[in-house]
Amino acid sequence: MKWDPDVYLRFADHRARPGVELMSRIGVDEPTTVLDLGCGTGSLTRLLKIRWPGARVVGVDSSSDMLDRARLDRSQPDDIEWIHADIRTWEPSFEVDVVFSNATLHWLDDHSALFPRIASWTRRVLAVQMPANWGAPTHQIPARILDEPGWPEEARSALMRDRVGPPESYREYLPGMRLDMWTTTYHQTLEGGDPVLTWVEGSVLRPVLDTLSEPHRTRFRERCAAEYRWAYPPLADGSTVLAFSRFFVVAER
Repeated sequence: MKWDPDVYLRFADHRARPGVELMSRIGVDEPTTVLDLGCGTGSLTRLLKIRWPGARVVGVDSSSDMLDRARLDRSQPDDIEWIHADIRTWEPSFEVDVVFSNATLHWLDDHSALFPRIASWTRRVLAVQMPANWGAPTHQIPARILDEPGWPEEARSALMRDRVGPPESYREYLPGMRLDMWTTTYHQTLEGGDPVLTWVEGSVLRPVLDTLSEPHRTRFRERCAAEYRWAYPPLADGSTVLAFSRFFVVAER
């Protein structure tokens, strides 16, 4: 799957806010090494370095385009290590105090194996945020459209379905750790034409659009746009409110 940094960053403030909230709940004073899994363009990775300037901070992402954008950012701090790797198979070769992952692990299967594996890397804290919007129109509309006849099977398979388990399952995946878990719903004000379509094009629709050729691609976008306009009608001032829920896990040793 090819990520588009420009599309993803269209709503950068909204996408970063849950990560900042997650970061604020990590009660570690002086970690030696902080690992950002699925760091994307690196905006939160830089905030991790600002919070812990004495730590070694490492960002890992499977998208070379995202990492290229992270490396091009000349803002401070700039002493961050960037690793191009697939976290489904990658393993750190160094000790880690904090594993941080914002809006990444919901893309991966088998959390019953994934969470114990990444938790084993950290000596102190694992902090994770994942979208919890699977029952909302943002996700139900494309699923319903692609379940209709006439769409390529590859597109149906590319649509991410719900991989996030109930909160109690993460207690089973992280035995022996002290867990703080919560869900926050953000009522985000979006601007511009078809803003909900633009939002999901930067995330859940990205792999689907990558598989579709014309005319399927245009037809799919038009169907989604029309149904999003109905599900999320604009306000009188032209803006659109998108309610988006996020699930947080902070696990401490």
